[in-house]
Amino acid sequence: MATWPRSPRAIDDMNLWATAVNGPVKYPVIRAKTDRVDVEVIGPSEALDLETECGSGLCQQLAGDFLFHCHVAHHYVAGMWGYWRVYNTLQSGNYPFGSTDIMPPLQELPDRKGRIKLYVKRVFITDEAEILPRYLRFVRGLVDSADLPLNVSREMIQESPIFAAIKRGVTNRVLGDLEKVAENEPESYAKIWTNFGAVLKEGLYEDYERRDTLYPLLRFKTTVSGESWRSLKDYVASLKENQTAIYYLVGDDLARLDASPHLEGFRARGIEVLLLADPVDSFWVAAAEFGGKPFKSVTQGAADLALIPVLDDKSKPAPEASEAVNGLIAFIKDALGEAVADVRPSERLTDSAVCLVASEFGPDRQLEKLLASAGRLKTAAKPILEINPRHDMIVALASLSDDDRAFKQDAAHLLFDEARLLDGERPPDPKLFSDRLARVLMRSLGKDKD
Repeated sequence: MATWPRSPRAIDDMNLWATAVNGPVKYPVIRAKTDRVDVEVIGPSEALDLETECGSGLCQQLAGDFLFHCHVAHHYVAGMWGYWRVYNTLQSGNYPFGSTDIMPPLQELPDRKGRIKLYVKRVFITDEAEILPRYLRFVRGLVDSADLPLNVSREMIQESPIFAAIKRGVTNRVLGDLEKVAENEPESYAKIWTNFGAVLKEGLYEDYERRDTLYPLLRFKTTVSGESWRSLKDYVASLKENQTAIYYLVGDDLARLDASPHLEGFRARGIEVLLLADPVDSFWVAAAEFGGKPFKSVTQGAADLALIPVLDDKSKPAPEASEAVNGLIAFIKDALGEAVADVRPSERLTDSAVCLVASEFGPDRQLEKLLASAGRLKTAAKPILEINPRHDMIVALASLSDDDRAFKQDAAHLLFDEARLLDGERPPDPKLFSDRLARVLMRSLGKDKD
């Protein structure tokens, strides 16, 4: 029977086939390198012929349900082997999701159990070891340790200090390997991120100590990214002069985010904004910081854009709102009453007439919606209605006399409802909204009734 080596270097002169056949934890049989699997050093795993694995189904037997993968990593520290896979869409097949190069949706990972097989001295312990944190649950692999005790229960093994050290080592190595792929194979990493980025971002919320390690792995769609992805390093490199924050917009639909009126003032100044469309984004981003720059929502508080010049003189804002517009803003605030926290002129709007923002302190509006939908928020904060003082409709409304007070009342409520609709909400009273809209339309047709 072949001798089992305890370090990667000892493998070179061995009969790999005999070792794979005879060992209780079998080595992979390496016959060829392919463009699908990159193997630098062999560690113990189940028997696996990488030349034929893509058609044989053996990789699924090792890894579980998910077929697609691009990278095989290895790890060896005193008394411990590791062997794992990071999945993406470099290859496709007909198991188990049909012939496609797109990974299954994240709903296919509903549970948050460990996916690492644990052996102790080549004796199988469990195939659901909690070795990796749950935000790395898309990784499959195997760890064999010579230092963990065998004469105790599975639960006691996973509570031992040695097991804790293994968890730290394997997690750091997997994250390190991901970072290498991100740096050296950006196209491959883009596919990994497309499939599992939302899962990986859970670590920013759950694993605060590793935030600095996770930040380089993040990829974003932004207002300037188009079809590609942008890293935080890319973002910081393109900061505008006097820009003091990393701006972001959170929502549940990327297309809606990209069309949001909150972005108008930032686009006019060439300021890049991160578009965050995953539910977890509302939680991790609130206290995030990168490169000495805090993250700031474009829907919260004042825009603080005055120190950054616009790119196009045509969209350059007027120095201040006219007296008539200020009077209209005061009228709208009085008409809406307790429905809003404030009504104020906007610095962030260039084309749209209105938008809703949250106060400087407290949750972002998207986070507030998520908390309310989960029953975790008893009372929602009142929004702030921002008015574009340079918009033609606002200027026209400001020019109306006091004889048109009833019409201006309807217009004030319709502007508030318009801002709600732009924010993805429904008018609170559809019947009242319909009646007001009908009166405004009748007036525009010259058939209003006094």
